[in-house]
Amino acid sequence: MTIEWRYTTHTGLGVLSLAGYLGPDAIDRFNGAIGWVLARGTGPVILDLTALHGWSLGGQLAIGQAAQRLADEDRGLELAAIPAEVPFVPDGSHPAIPLHLDLPSALAAHPALAGQPRQWRSDQWPDPVAPKAAAQGLV
Repeated sequence: MTIEWRYTTHTGLGVLSLAGYLGPDAIDRFNGAIGWVLARGTGPVILDLTALHGWSLGGQLAIGQAAQRLADEDRGLELAAIPAEVPFVPDGSHPAIPLHLDLPSALAAHPALAGQPRQWRSDQWPDPVAPKAAAQGLV
Protein backbone atom coordinates (compact mmCIF):
# COMPACT_ATOMS: atom_id res chain seq x y z
CA MET A 1 0.00 0.00 0.00
CA THR A 2 1.24 3.47 -0.83
CA ILE A 3 0.14 7.03 -0.31
CA GLU A 4 -1.67 9.64 -2.32
CA TRP A 5 -0.98 13.33 -1.78
CA ARG A 6 -2.49 16.76 -2.36
CA TYR A 7 -0.54 20.00 -2.08
CA THR A 8 -2.28 23.33 -1.56
CA THR A 9 -0.40 26.61 -1.51
CA HIS A 10 -1.49 29.79 0.21
CA THR A 11 0.54 32.97 0.35
CA GLY A 12 3.53 32.03 2.50
CA LEU A 13 2.18 28.61 3.58
CA GLY A 14 1.69 25.17 2.08
CA VAL A 15 -0.45 22.21 3.13
CA LEU A 16 0.65 18.74 2.04
CA SER A 17 -2.14 16.24 2.74
CA LEU A 18 -1.45 12.50 2.74
CA ALA A 19 -3.86 9.58 2.36
CA GLY A 20 -3.04 5.88 2.73
CA TYR A 21 -0.19 4.29 4.66
CA LEU A 22 3.29 5.86 4.90
CA GLY A 23 5.34 2.68 4.95
CA PRO A 24 8.41 1.40 3.08
CA ASP A 25 6.53 1.23 -0.24
CA ALA A 26 5.48 4.88 0.04
CA ILE A 27 8.68 6.62 1.10
CA ASP A 28 9.90 7.37 -2.44
CA ARG A 29 6.50 8.80 -3.35
CA PHE A 30 6.51 10.89 -0.17
CA ASN A 31 10.00 12.20 -0.96
CA GLY A 32 8.77 13.11 -4.44
CA ALA A 33 5.87 15.03 -2.93
CA ILE A 34 8.31 16.92 -0.71
CA GLY A 35 10.31 17.80 -3.84
CA TRP A 36 7.09 19.12 -5.38
CA VAL A 37 6.47 21.21 -2.24
CA LEU A 38 9.99 22.64 -2.35
CA ALA A 39 9.63 23.60 -6.01
CA ARG A 40 6.19 25.20 -5.80
CA GLY A 41 5.68 26.83 -2.43
CA THR A 42 7.09 29.19 0.15
CA GLY A 43 6.97 29.38 3.91
CA PRO A 44 6.17 26.63 6.37
CA VAL A 45 4.50 23.38 5.35
CA ILE A 46 1.72 21.75 7.31
CA LEU A 47 1.73 17.99 6.78
CA ASP A 48 -1.97 17.11 7.06
CA LEU A 49 -2.30 13.49 8.16
CA THR A 50 -6.10 13.46 8.53
CA ALA A 51 -6.53 10.77 5.83
CA LEU A 52 -3.39 8.81 6.74
CA HIS A 53 -4.21 5.29 7.98
CA GLY A 54 -0.86 4.88 9.69
CA TRP A 55 2.91 4.93 9.28
CA SER A 56 5.91 2.73 9.83
CA LEU A 57 9.08 3.69 11.65
CA GLY A 58 10.61 4.29 8.20
CA GLY A 59 7.71 6.60 7.37
CA GLN A 60 8.35 8.57 10.54
CA LEU A 61 12.05 8.81 9.68
CA ALA A 62 11.09 10.08 6.21
CA ILE A 63 9.06 12.84 7.86
CA GLY A 64 12.09 13.81 9.94
CA GLN A 65 14.23 13.88 6.79
CA ALA A 66 11.60 16.03 5.08
CA ALA A 67 11.75 18.46 8.02
CA GLN A 68 15.51 18.71 7.47
CA ARG A 69 15.13 19.22 3.69
CA LEU A 70 12.64 22.02 4.33
CA ALA A 71 14.84 23.56 7.05
CA ASP A 72 17.76 23.59 4.60
CA GLU A 73 15.56 25.90 2.47
CA ASP A 74 14.57 28.05 5.50
CA ARG A 75 11.12 26.46 5.66
CA GLY A 76 9.52 24.66 8.58
CA LEU A 77 7.44 21.50 8.80
CA GLU A 78 4.43 21.08 11.11
CA LEU A 79 2.23 18.00 11.60
CA ALA A 80 -1.55 18.05 11.86
CA ALA A 81 -3.80 15.14 12.89
CA ILE A 82 -1.15 12.49 13.55
CA PRO A 83 -2.44 8.89 13.57
CA ALA A 84 -3.51 8.08 17.14
CA GLU A 85 -2.52 4.39 17.02
CA VAL A 86 1.17 5.09 16.48
CA PRO A 87 2.44 8.34 18.00
CA PHE A 88 5.13 10.36 16.27
CA VAL A 89 8.43 9.79 18.04
CA PRO A 90 11.12 12.21 16.86
CA ASP A 91 14.59 10.74 16.72
CA GLY A 92 16.40 14.02 17.41
CA SER A 93 18.19 14.12 14.05
CA HIS A 94 16.02 16.86 12.57
CA PRO A 95 14.62 20.27 13.53
CA ALA A 96 11.74 20.43 15.98
CA ILE A 97 8.37 19.66 14.38
CA PRO A 98 5.34 21.40 15.89
CA LEU A 99 2.30 19.13 16.34
CA HIS A 100 -1.33 20.24 15.93
CA LEU A 101 -4.47 18.36 16.92
CA ASP A 102 -6.03 18.78 13.47
CA LEU A 103 -5.76 20.82 10.27
CA PRO A 104 -8.08 23.66 11.39
CA SER A 105 -5.95 24.28 14.50
CA ALA A 106 -2.76 24.15 12.41
CA LEU A 107 -4.19 26.71 9.99
CA ALA A 108 -5.33 28.87 12.91
CA ALA A 109 -1.68 29.12 13.97
CA HIS A 110 -1.08 30.95 10.66
CA PRO A 111 -3.92 33.49 10.58
CA ALA A 112 -2.59 35.66 7.76
CA LEU A 113 -3.65 33.32 4.94
CA ALA A 114 -4.36 35.41 1.87
CA GLY A 115 -4.56 35.07 -1.86
CA GLN A 116 -6.11 32.41 -4.04
CA PRO A 117 -4.85 28.93 -3.11
CA ARG A 118 -3.43 26.67 -5.82
CA GLN A 119 -3.64 22.91 -5.64
CA TRP A 120 -1.92 19.86 -7.12
CA ARG A 121 -2.56 16.21 -6.31
CA SER A 122 -1.55 12.68 -7.21
CA ASP A 123 -3.77 10.85 -9.69
CA GLN A 124 -5.59 8.69 -7.15
CA TRP A 125 -6.20 11.32 -4.45
CA PRO A 126 -9.50 10.32 -2.80
CA ASP A 127 -12.36 12.53 -3.96
CA PRO A 128 -14.58 13.27 -0.94
CA VAL A 129 -17.60 13.87 -3.22
CA ALA A 130 -17.50 10.43 -4.91
CA PRO A 131 -18.19 8.30 -1.77
CA LYS A 132 -21.12 10.55 -0.81
CA ALA A 133 -22.52 10.45 -4.34
CA ALA A 134 -22.11 6.66 -4.50
CA ALA A 135 -23.89 6.25 -1.15
CA GLN A 136 -26.75 8.32 -2.49
CA GLY A 137 -26.88 6.31 -5.75
CA LEU A 138 -25.78 9.29 -7.84
CA VAL A 139 -22.85 7.61 -9.62
